[in-house]
Amino acid sequence: MKIVKILNNNVVVVQQGSQDEQIIMGRGIAFQKRCGDSIDHSKIEKVFARQNNPLFDHFIELIKQIPLNVLLTCDRIVAYAREQLGPLQESLFISLADHCFGALERKRKGQELHNRLLWETQHLYPKEYQVAVTALQIIERRLGILLKEDEAGFITLHFVTAQLQGDMREITQVTRLMQEILNLVKYHLSIDYDDKSFSYHRFVTHLKFFAQRCLNHTDVSSDEGELTETIQKQYPVAWAAAELVGKHLFQHYQHQIQPEELLFLSLHIEKLRKEAQRIQ
Repeated sequence: MKIVKILNNNVVVVQQGSQDEQIIMGRGIAFQKRCGDSIDHSKIEKVFARQNNPLFDHFIELIKQIPLNVLLTCDRIVAYAREQLGPLQESLFISLADHCFGALERKRKGQELHNRLLWETQHLYPKEYQVAVTALQIIERRLGILLKEDEAGFITLHFVTAQLQGDMREITQVTRLMQEILNLVKYHLSIDYDDKSFSYHRFVTHLKFFAQRCLNHTDVSSDEGELTETIQKQYPVAWAAAELVGKHLFQHYQHQIQPEELLFLSLHIEKLRKEAQRIQ
């Protein structure tokens, strides 16, 4: 591997033959080095490959500002998140490093942000939120800085963004829409959710992708016409609640919900309704 560009003493851009460029991180990896020199493989701590990643050039500029210990801390957080949550987009490392560096700088300046979606985030994405809480512990242990709980909420949305196809702005909109739907169903059926139940978590998981489809005006296609009619007759209360959601989406988001979506919503709502009846 030959050095193409030296970003700072700990980060270089390298290339090997005709392969794509890579960002190599390691303490003192560029010390007394020049472009064209080979790198010491024993000093490599993190490799970030271009692989046609559109964020690669942005990351090159970003990485000049972020200390290596922050980058490696974020790398540890991403590795832990993948262990707990499964596959996540490669762009998570870049977005998380950018966010955490900003959060640490705001903490240093006494300008910490208040997270207005913290409650919704905690309840809609409990697994991702617990990973984010651990991320704050990793930051405190490795960097000696304790960030507020609000930051766990922000980091949670980075994890959710990395699970879905969308950017942070869209995921924030998805979260708000999910909460609107949960409130509509809750008050229409006069039920309380058991946020530890399997049915509730299945419903929230469904809403995560359903809300994104609605905001992107993407429809699902299926041949469940007969089943749709059956569900409508068999579960009229749940179907009415799903139709209420449909009206809300049309009035406020200009999205026309399809019968197939009503079918799936109704099935989830019916499970929640029956569960609430058993508890009562």
